[in-house]
Amino acid sequence: MSQLLINHSQDLKRLRDEGYQLEVCDGHLFVHHIPYVNIHKEVKFGVMVSTLNLSGTKTVKPETHVIMFNGEQPCDKNGVIINGIQHSSVSKRFSNGIITSLSFSNKPPQGYLNYYEKVKTYATIISSPAKALDENITETPFNPIIENDVNSVFKYYDTNSSRANIEFINEKFINQKVAIIGLGGTGAYILDLIAKTKVNEIHIYDGDIFLNHNAFRSPGAASIEVLEKKPKKVDYYKGVYSKMRNNIFGHSYYLIEDNFKELNSMDYVFISIDNNLIRRSLVSYLNSLEIPFIDVGLGVNSVDDCLIGTVRVTTGTKYKNDHFENRIPASNNPNNEYETNIQIAELNSLNAVLAVLKWKKLSGFYQDLENEHHTTYSINNSHLQNEEVIV
Repeated sequence: MSQLLINHSQDLKRLRDEGYQLEVCDGHLFVHHIPYVNIHKEVKFGVMVSTLNLSGTKTVKPETHVIMFNGEQPCDKNGVIINGIQHSSVSKRFSNGIITSLSFSNKPPQGYLNYYEKVKTYATIISSPAKALDENITETPFNPIIENDVNSVFKYYDTNSSRANIEFINEKFINQKVAIIGLGGTGAYILDLIAKTKVNEIHIYDGDIFLNHNAFRSPGAASIEVLEKKPKKVDYYKGVYSKMRNNIFGHSYYLIEDNFKELNSMDYVFISIDNNLIRRSLVSYLNSLEIPFIDVGLGVNSVDDCLIGTVRVTTGTKYKNDHFENRIPASNNPNNEYETNIQIAELNSLNAVLAVLKWKKLSGFYQDLENEHHTTYSINNSHLQNEEVIV
């Protein structure tokens, strides 16, 4: 995607055309081969790194004037550190292997209008002493563009992660294959959240048609034209989320014991179905293969013209899997108001959020101090309880 972004952005294109060696990775712009003088009056080469502010496949005005640097402290030709641009000394690691340890600040009154102006300014400040020592030194070597995002699952850059400086933490999902069983409501919200991570493959399973009631308890806003076509849920959601990412695999049928083996290669499985008999069989199967899973459920009832109930997230891993007999429903409950009430999207989304939070804890994205394997949220008293903790 580096070439596409550069071709669509006049400031980056101008930098490339003038000979700067550019790379785009983790939502950042890397400018390689920047000469500088160190404190020993030696000429070295470093890498400047800037966050990218994007609108689709085009750059917009940089949101910060600060730039990061991979290298030693740049000095003047006499080996004296250039103090006028000093900002901080904080280490930051990127997925392409580059580690920056310095950041510089040189802010014009109106900020930088574009990335050409920003890169050119810092490159001139940092490289001028080196060029004064050796007239053959240049910051514009006309080297090829480095392309390392060719296998990205996303169809455009994730600049949200780069703004938050969490790109390297996001790499923890990069090789995962995740399955979501059931897209009735909670499962659709799970998909919405996981689609925005770097998981390699997302497999979605559901045999139902996407109807009006699904639209009222799922993410987004389906048009009446879509509803009139009666698409399979799998086809509808694959179409929605394939606009932003690749590797969503749709399976528009129900999972039954005969096809459980399709999950054998999964790293994580989310179970969001209302058939408790299949749920029990599926949990037993995944346990036998030590495939970690997260089972979600809602129990909602009407009392005194109000709804009460509980949101449940039950996790199974090879380290803890002896609690399902008491935590997962064994049969279908005809008194559960969830079977008929369709306007509880907030419970579906909450259930999904709790499930995805747990998955991210298991993946090492979030710190996990309790290692709970069963979480419930009670609606009427807002009580969140963690149980089945690994001691």
